[in-house]
Amino acid sequence: MHMGMLPDDPSEFEAAASQQLPLPFFETHFALGRARAVMAATRLGVFEALGAGVATVAEIADRCETDTAATQQLLLALAGSGYLLYREGRYALTPSARTWLLADSPTSIVDVVLFAYDEWGLMAHVEDYVRTGIPLEMHQTMTGTQWAQYLRSMRALARLTAHEVADVLPIPDGATDMIDVGDARGHYSIALCRRYPRLRSLVLGTPKVGGPVPPAAAAELDDRIVHLEADALLHDFGAGRCDLVLLCDLGRHFSATENTQLFRRLGRTLRPRGVFAVIEPARLEKGHHTSQFAALNELYFGTLSHCQSRTPNDTAGLLRDAGLQPAAKPIMLSGGEVAVQIATKTSAR
Repeated sequence: MHMGMLPDDPSEFEAAASQQLPLPFFETHFALGRARAVMAATRLGVFEALGAGVATVAEIADRCETDTAATQQLLLALAGSGYLLYREGRYALTPSARTWLLADSPTSIVDVVLFAYDEWGLMAHVEDYVRTGIPLEMHQTMTGTQWAQYLRSMRALARLTAHEVADVLPIPDGATDMIDVGDARGHYSIALCRRYPRLRSLVLGTPKVGGPVPPAAAAELDDRIVHLEADALLHDFGAGRCDLVLLCDLGRHFSATENTQLFRRLGRTLRPRGVFAVIEPARLEKGHHTSQFAALNELYFGTLSHCQSRTPNDTAGLLRDAGLQPAAKPIMLSGGEVAVQIATKTSAR
């Protein structure tokens, strides 16, 4: 999957085919404008103002307490970008906007869009990173407010894939205990515990400035899911305590030595026949065609953190070193940009 220029009519198709269009201009100037329009509409409440139904410019401006003329320009930008529909003087949400950009939608990514304000500033470090090779280390430099918004964005993304992960994980027969590392709000644990009534989970969240992250709402599971704020690199996981370990997009922020030690300690906590699942952005092996999203993710995380994404072979090597047997290849989740690497424990090591 990739983003790019999509012609709307025959003349635009012809212009695109001629290769005379200044694509770098379109892919910077207009891409920035579109991104900022979506961000502004989210922060100012434009999408929420249309949640109940169609409205005029004046009605939307009144609900959002914004200038009518400027609001009209924003609405036109959103309509031209496929987020709003316009008919007979009234605007309405497109199905996509209703699905993703309303706070009460079960698939809402409002918090992801709002974190883009912080990313806007963080990614200003790209040039310095490329010159020096020194990343920003966002996890050490973010303020408490930024950290809280970052965690809210991560839990929104986890919520989207939680049920799919529960569907694809091969849980051992009779499994009763799991450890969920890096899934701050416990969305994966909720989906798995709902699917497997005997399963209990310890959710290990990473402590950081800004205070702990409140767990996701799942009152019926309060006696089966325990949340603990602790440092995964220091926490004593014990030995032979659980049937499933879930490591969620956390290891790339650690050094090679830290990852080796973490995987070994988590491997020891598994019982025989236990399953270790690593959920992380997919990175293709060297020599493979790299998708646009995977390549941009590589630059993004290289700029903001000292560790790059791992290839499936990298992760498989860490799992083998921990005494586990990795599957032949990872499971790709819907969209193809997130992988679940699975390994099993075949001995009592």
